[in-house]
Amino acid sequence: MAFEFFRNRQQAGRVLAQRLAAYAHKPDVVVLALPRGGTPVAYEVAKALHAPLDLLVVRKLGVPGHEEYAMGAIAGGGERVLDEDLVRELGIGAKEVDEVVRNEQDELERRERAYRGDRPAPDLHGRTAILVDDGLATGATMRVAVRAVRRQAPARVVVAAPVASREACALLLGEADDVVCAETPEPFLGVGRWYLDFSQTSDEEVCHLIEDANPHGTLPA
Repeated sequence: MAFEFFRNRQQAGRVLAQRLAAYAHKPDVVVLALPRGGTPVAYEVAKALHAPLDLLVVRKLGVPGHEEYAMGAIAGGGERVLDEDLVRELGIGAKEVDEVVRNEQDELERRERAYRGDRPAPDLHGRTAILVDDGLATGATMRVAVRAVRRQAPARVVVAAPVASREACALLLGEADDVVCAETPEPFLGVGRWYLDFSQTSDEEVCHLIEDANPHGTLPA
């Protein structure tokens, strides 16, 4: 039967967790949510896998005037991916790109402060990092997330999403050690198309889920 939709991000997370069962009960696994929308999905995954949950803040770089379309993405530590062909095709100048990057860098830093506070980022060296988002359209945001995590020398990087375009999954196979896309419908038509409830996840919900998953405030060593 053809895939129709997920009820919400929570249900999508439970479905995704089933596809990630091979990583359950492994002490080296860390689940990293891409906030905001990836957090409720990742929460369900972490709970099912009995793994700690943390965050990796990544920001899409939207095309000026058409911000819903990604021309790249940034992550902490200065990691950046830019679709040079798209930028050239649309005639977007270097100053315009720099302005978008500055704005998104400010928002990235704001979210880091809001979500993490004084809690240190997890040490991923030698661990298996499972990066989770609520969906993958172009894969640009997840691509920069993978590259940011690679800087920390994890043993393995896994990309996971409940729904994704086939193009995004194929792209990320060249970046991650494993890519788990629960559903890859055609035509894709955007992530939100595959959720009955795709309402925005709030900062408060992100903070609540992270605190609930880590009641002692830090990841286990």
